[in-house]
Amino acid sequence: MGKKSTLSFLPLRGMVLFPNNGAHIDIGRDKSVAALEECLAHGRQIMLSAQKDVEVEDPKREDVYEIGTVCQVQHVTKLNNGIMRAQIEGLYRARILDFRDDGLFIEVDVEEIEEDKTDTKEIQALIRACISKFEDWVKLSHKIPPEVMIAVNVAMDDGGILCNVVTNHLNCKYQDKQEILGIVDLKSRLEALYKLLLQEVEIMELENKIVFDVNKQMNKIQKEYYLREQIKAINKELGEDDEIAEAIEEYRQKMKEHTYPEYVTEALEKELKRLERTNPASPEMGVIQNYIEWVLDLPWDIENQETIDVKEAQKTLDKHHYGLTKVKERIIEYLSIKALSPDIKAPIVCLVGPPGVGKTSIATSIAQALKRKFVRASLGGVRDEAEIRGHRRTYVGAMPGRIIEGIKNAGSKDPLFLLDEVDKMASDYRGDPVSALLEVLDPEQNSTFSDHYIGLAFDLSKVMWIITANDLGNIPRPLRDRMEIIMLPSYTEVEKMHIAKEYLLDKVKKANGLKKSQVNMSDEVISKIIEDYTREAGVRELERQLSKACRKAAYKIVTEKKKSVRITKKNITDFLGKAKYTETKAEKENQVGLCTGLAWTEVGGVILPVEVAVLKGKGNLLLTGQLGDVMKESGRAALTCIRARSEKLKIDEKFYEENDIHVHFPEGAVPKDGPSAGITMTTAIVSALTGKKVRADVAMTGEITLRGKVLPIGGLKEKSLAAYREGIYTVIMPKANERDLDEIAPEVKAKMKFIPVETIDEVLKIALVD
Repeated sequence: MGKKSTLSFLPLRGMVLFPNNGAHIDIGRDKSVAALEECLAHGRQIMLSAQKDVEVEDPKREDVYEIGTVCQVQHVTKLNNGIMRAQIEGLYRARILDFRDDGLFIEVDVEEIEEDKTDTKEIQALIRACISKFEDWVKLSHKIPPEVMIAVNVAMDDGGILCNVVTNHLNCKYQDKQEILGIVDLKSRLEALYKLLLQEVEIMELENKIVFDVNKQMNKIQKEYYLREQIKAINKELGEDDEIAEAIEEYRQKMKEHTYPEYVTEALEKELKRLERTNPASPEMGVIQNYIEWVLDLPWDIENQETIDVKEAQKTLDKHHYGLTKVKERIIEYLSIKALSPDIKAPIVCLVGPPGVGKTSIATSIAQALKRKFVRASLGGVRDEAEIRGHRRTYVGAMPGRIIEGIKNAGSKDPLFLLDEVDKMASDYRGDPVSALLEVLDPEQNSTFSDHYIGLAFDLSKVMWIITANDLGNIPRPLRDRMEIIMLPSYTEVEKMHIAKEYLLDKVKKANGLKKSQVNMSDEVISKIIEDYTREAGVRELERQLSKACRKAAYKIVTEKKKSVRITKKNITDFLGKAKYTETKAEKENQVGLCTGLAWTEVGGVILPVEVAVLKGKGNLLLTGQLGDVMKESGRAALTCIRARSEKLKIDEKFYEENDIHVHFPEGAVPKDGPSAGITMTTAIVSALTGKKVRADVAMTGEITLRGKVLPIGGLKEKSLAAYREGIYTVIMPKANERDLDEIAPEVKAKMKFIPVETIDEVLKIALVD
């Protein structure tokens, strides 16, 4: 048993220190600095041991090796950046018996490991073998100072010191050094050292061989370069220029290295002959060279050798995205079919949904799951057809289009290609870029896609296309017909909660330089942020609010010297300010001539109040609130439907002749269109004419016909979510839309009441207070 002592503790990252050796160590962690200061105040001895994982910031007992080195601190220097540099000397090996962390620094109880002094012929033989092999290593490395060999020869009589000195100077992994430090039996220790020396000598011999070969190759290259420069100088004196000949030779060499289709090879040969005939001073020279380089760099024959693992792909998609079930199912189906039939064409998928629901980010996850290269082209605001097809070579500064450019950047002919914001493209005098996509996305045509600049057919049939859009209505029907449409609906509060907890919170903490433990917030707080600070279909604003809270927390941690910050419902206003959405737009009391409708927009569902006022006049119908043509026609249809039912509704038949009816949709600066407010307008007008109040706790959506029939509408899920957010839990909907109820989230459906109707009479019976 060796002597026991209590010392402050310093964990080492990526290094091992041996007794009989000195070192300079830079110390920056707070606990390590405190441990060093403690040791300076009490005897200058400190225990050092290596961490098992260098990434661990705050190591516990199980994170460090049990056997380390007790050292003497000889000198300490404070550097400008707050780091302390210590000069230390290893004294003896010790085993950690107890490990105590009081939050300021780590203290350990250690027991000295008594060195094995066994001296047998076998031990002497091992010592000599180790010294001999170490000498071989020193000769190969050329980096060890002569005094080290003196220290090694002095240690011939002590195997333990030999192991310490030799291992300390080897450039091997710190785990290998730790293994030798931790062996108590001298014979086993020397055997382990000899094996390590054998391994290191082999590596050093191989390293020297590689360096020799590289230097030899470099000398050859330098010689060739020197000779070429001499030839250039001679040609220059003779008035000849050989640069073009060299470029042509390089192009031909590249053509040999890759396989090109026959028609591509013919086109390249034709351009090379043009290049040979062209005057070097002509501007045409650069144009021809640029074209040849583009054609040579395209991956005509390069494909990813994808390995299809359906289960692994499912795990990858689930790891990065919550929900989005339909998209994931479609990708897994494609992979399953691809496993059965490798030659199947990739699907052309169009993801349509409001901003922030993960359309663009899911594409990167799909590429990762499929093990394909990923390329993205944003088409928002593109007006020029040449952006898609490229410019013709006759133009100055002509370039290929975004499709061919993306394929070149991918370096393979079968990447996953994302065309973002396709509904934001527009047409003008420069052509129609949307129509230019027809050839790109048509499976029957894209195997021979021709870019105006390249002018050669390129096979795009193996590319997997993913297109994103906010509004399907802005995509021309011929283009829609070529794509498989997948709708991405708005997220419910429950889904947003999952996304915030499982993905966003850790992401924003890392982005703001915070550790997971430094900011704490409960599910209630996240729920409050979702309800009171965001009102959106996706999660972008939620991410911004969480990031804002983390920034404030980081400020408090730095300025108030706190270890962690807890965000609660009581102090949330300190981080995010006052709540933005404490009150809803929905009316709380039943009123005459005011009815709540539901609408779908590019950013999700919203509630759409309708106000009606009946005034003495000459039978005019006024429709205001920046309404589109379809909505205006829907208002006229609603009035005609009421006139046809005036007797049944007990309304004076001449009401239309003696009154002006004003229908207004609040938020007049926001454009509105669509037929789904038909029953809402009808109900509001009937209420204003009869004086009966409309229930404030009911919202409705549906198209109206002249006969009073209620026709189906789109976007029922988004509309029901809008009502749910605003606290309206009864929704009148067309009976034909009952099939869409399956898409509504269970937590929404459980709280809400959906009433399917077929006629306006059913609507009025439910909505009007008798």
